[in-house]
Amino acid sequence: MWQIYGGKETCGTKGGLASGWKQSMKSVSNNEWREVSRGHSKPMIANIGEGLNFRRYKLMNVTESRFKNRQLHMEDYLQRVSAEQKEYAEVFDYSKITEKSGVITDYWTNNLLDLILRKDNLNNAYKQVKKNKGKGGIDGMQVDELLPFLRENQDTLIRKIREGKYKPNPVRRVEIPKETKGEFRKLGVPTVVDRVIQQAIAQELSPVYEEQFSENSFGFRPKRGAHDALRQCQKNANNGYVYVVDMDLEKFFDTVCQSKLIEVLSRTIKDGRVISLIHKYLNAGVIANGMFERTEVGMPQGGPLSPLLSNVMLNELDKELERRGHRFVRYADDCMIFSKSRKSAERTLKNIIPFIEGKLFLKVNRKKTEVAHISKVKYLGYTFYRYRGKCRFRVHPTSVAKMKNKIRELTDRNKGISNKVREKRYQEYVRGWVEYFELADMKELLKKTDKWARRRIRAVYWKQWKKIKTKYRMLKALGLEDWKAKELANSRKGYWRMAKVLNQIFSKKIIAKLGYTSMLDYYLVICEN
Repeated sequence: MWQIYGGKETCGTKGGLASGWKQSMKSVSNNEWREVSRGHSKPMIANIGEGLNFRRYKLMNVTESRFKNRQLHMEDYLQRVSAEQKEYAEVFDYSKITEKSGVITDYWTNNLLDLILRKDNLNNAYKQVKKNKGKGGIDGMQVDELLPFLRENQDTLIRKIREGKYKPNPVRRVEIPKETKGEFRKLGVPTVVDRVIQQAIAQELSPVYEEQFSENSFGFRPKRGAHDALRQCQKNANNGYVYVVDMDLEKFFDTVCQSKLIEVLSRTIKDGRVISLIHKYLNAGVIANGMFERTEVGMPQGGPLSPLLSNVMLNELDKELERRGHRFVRYADDCMIFSKSRKSAERTLKNIIPFIEGKLFLKVNRKKTEVAHISKVKYLGYTFYRYRGKCRFRVHPTSVAKMKNKIRELTDRNKGISNKVREKRYQEYVRGWVEYFELADMKELLKKTDKWARRRIRAVYWKQWKKIKTKYRMLKALGLEDWKAKELANSRKGYWRMAKVLNQIFSKKIIAKLGYTSMLDYYLVICEN
């Protein structure tokens, strides 16, 4: 564990704003300052700060600096920070902060940054980053190099964060292909140091926002997952809500309005230093193909803080749907709104689009958003069907195709990897896939898939044996008679045809002993438990 503090921990005072915040409020008049101070000396009440109008903040230009390898602030790029600490204090509209009953007290107002920078919180953040592993950011620093760096630079790092002078590094752009051909998902990989800081922020903010999040939200939340979301969908369908608005938000992470997100965050987070730090991460920019790109819109998908921020933003949609009395299920940005009739669903879609686009400044993908019967939609890789009056699950055909493509890749006989590595990767993938789709009825699917996969595995080994004498020896070891072993060893049939011939000799039992888990067998074990 790395030691964070060289000295004594500090906390914000209970009565009044923290010193950092007080300094950031220089542009506020004396009367306004007294009103804000009174509001933070006790729990927040309705209409506090009513009538305060703060001027809008200005973008500040940050000059270009020389690149220094693996330093706290890498600045070989032009980086513009939208606003510094004092400007964020002016963004807050205190009349909005108390509109909702779930607003926290001044305990969080004064010392949230101090809580984030606690030694135990930072140590836990480091452990989590190390556990998650992952590739390094633009500075090339890997997770294994993180601890020595933190030990050497901890004091400087903490001081700069406290003073509001810390400037996050841009993220490294990584593109991964989507299911739709030609489309890619853009990920932003932060540096490992920034990952630790983001993780520390997320650890303190998550418990606060968990109290505000909807019960119908399941993505990126503790003790909740895709299976819980699917079971809720099943429950709604069994209650007669069989028509759904299958909502698709176009490029959600890339199109989030940062000013709207900051406004939503400021309703709960009263420490301007924390708001400033989060905004700096949003504005840090991205390095793509060696070029720096500014990020005035959207938030990087890939950092520890992004999942929480996405839920904070979309919680506004959740509350609006609840206010209107709709049944819905949301997992990240995948949302389904349930109705008992098609007309009702169409009306819901028509009425909710103005809120999403006009209030949240997000864009609804009209090509992919549809109203349909629940049996016609795909959700989280599953599809639904009715059996004996009850809603049940199947694996969606696109998920099946994706799984088979992965097995083809793992059992590619032209791929230059050892049998040990191939067996390990195959086992990990198969078990992970079956565990995710365990809710589905798929015995027949897995039976056919296992048969096909075993044939591919036999073809891999037949090619590896190469020489006739090797084939003969291995066939004899499998228990084949001498004359038959010679006949097959000298066969001129191709690998795929020979794999079928070897079906009885190179049996399922032998393949299982080699480490290739049967999908059906593993599925049955899970179902029994």
